[in-house]
Amino acid sequence: MSAPTRLLFPLIRNCEFGRICSSVCYCHHKHLCCSSSHSSLKLGADTRHVSAFHNPRCAQVRRYVTTPQRFYLTPPQVNSILKANEYSFKVPEFDGKNISSILGFDSNQLPANAPIEDRRSAATCLQSRGMLLGVFDGHAGCACAQAVSERLFYYIAVSLLPQETLLEIENAVESGRALLPILQWHKHPNDYFSKEASKMYFNSLRTYWQELIDLNTGETTDVKEALINSFKRLDNDLSLEAQVGDPNSFLNYWVLRVAFSGATACVAHVDGVDLHVANTGDSRALLGVQEEDGSWSAVTMSHDHNAQNESEIIRVKSEHPKEVKTIVKQDRLLGLLMPFRAFGDVKFKWSIDLQKRVVESGPDQLNDNEYTKFIPPNYHTPPYLTAEPEVIYHRLRPKDKFLILATDGLWETMHRQDVVRIVGEYLTGVHHQQPLAVGGYKVTLGQMQGLLMERRARTSSVFEDQNAATHLIRHAVGNNEFGAVDHERLSKMLSLPEELARMYRDDISILVVQFNSHVIGAHQNKDQ
Repeated sequence: MSAPTRLLFPLIRNCEFGRICSSVCYCHHKHLCCSSSHSSLKLGADTRHVSAFHNPRCAQVRRYVTTPQRFYLTPPQVNSILKANEYSFKVPEFDGKNISSILGFDSNQLPANAPIEDRRSAATCLQSRGMLLGVFDGHAGCACAQAVSERLFYYIAVSLLPQETLLEIENAVESGRALLPILQWHKHPNDYFSKEASKMYFNSLRTYWQELIDLNTGETTDVKEALINSFKRLDNDLSLEAQVGDPNSFLNYWVLRVAFSGATACVAHVDGVDLHVANTGDSRALLGVQEEDGSWSAVTMSHDHNAQNESEIIRVKSEHPKEVKTIVKQDRLLGLLMPFRAFGDVKFKWSIDLQKRVVESGPDQLNDNEYTKFIPPNYHTPPYLTAEPEVIYHRLRPKDKFLILATDGLWETMHRQDVVRIVGEYLTGVHHQQPLAVGGYKVTLGQMQGLLMERRARTSSVFEDQNAATHLIRHAVGNNEFGAVDHERLSKMLSLPEELARMYRDDISILVVQFNSHVIGAHQNKDQ
């Protein structure tokens, strides 16, 4: 997630420029920045014009990195980069319990940060019904997004289990018998799972299901309520684990990294024709709908939780009525944080005393880090941040063809209608040609002919990709001003070194879920 648009804009960008200029400023995590000799600089919205380059060493680097590069990646090299993290899964039409309304899904990620701060997850619920799919956008490091991507689906799955299944699982743990599997994961080989923390994660999850057993009301679990409770409970566990610590030095540092970093989450639960999307932060879910004339339209399934959402501004101000002048500044929470809802980010949730106590008693890596010791300005009545999701329900129709879940790296570069059209045309192979628009640009007849040739080539370029998410990333990174994929632009963007890539784009993570219209139509006919 974007440091300039997310968190501690001046501090983080100064650290990045320090690295580019080979200064002594170094941080284990790019977004947990230590103090820098450039800390007094005032950075504008476009950090590429920062005055830090007055330093002679920096000026040399600037001349180097802005020299036009003559080396471009070949199409096979571009494809190799774009397809490195792609994953596809085809859902069996009948899983032994139900006929699935999901045909399958494609996912992919393209890093801008090193390491990438986004995560993705997909799993089938084995003891209840439905599938869970989600994207997670980390900031101030990848630790929180990593933990949430591993753990949240278990909390949701447990929340949806009937009382007798919960009792069966608890009895199995008590007696040392093998546990019933709760989830079947669908993961790319690069999607990491933390073995070191698995026991701690399990103990926290077990405490949660024990409480669910004790609180049994005998009523059927509502999916919306289960999603909300799971998000809030996991965030609470992340906070408690950081406060309690762990005797193992690695785990002790890990839980603190998780708590002090942050992550947004956008999760879909699909069960038959019932689609629920739970969103915390500014990743998005979008439904692709095919109209009767074959054209595509987009249905928004989530709302951004940031300053562009007026209802969010009203919410945070109503929760802190004596701080209406300071709680949102420069479109950021307390002038620092772009999302108004997120996991982790205890710097916006804990009291000042608790923050100081945890940092002072923590490992040296934490105590020596300027970011963790930094207290946000005008910090009077925490918590200012919540992980509670906004849940939107939609009953699927035969014309609902696919669902896109993506982090903001995609939405910063493409309009939602273009996203749906590109995916829809890719999945169906049918391209609805609109009148060629040049957007006010002056073009010659020769340039117009070139654009028309590009349009013709675009229909055949679909066959380069066997993954809808990959195809979407290709457009997000390589589209020119006319909406066509420009290989030269794509090559340049993918050739940028990691120090510069983050200045031009964010990490991109995408899940494209394709629905089975025949199954959904059968549900609809049955209900009628």
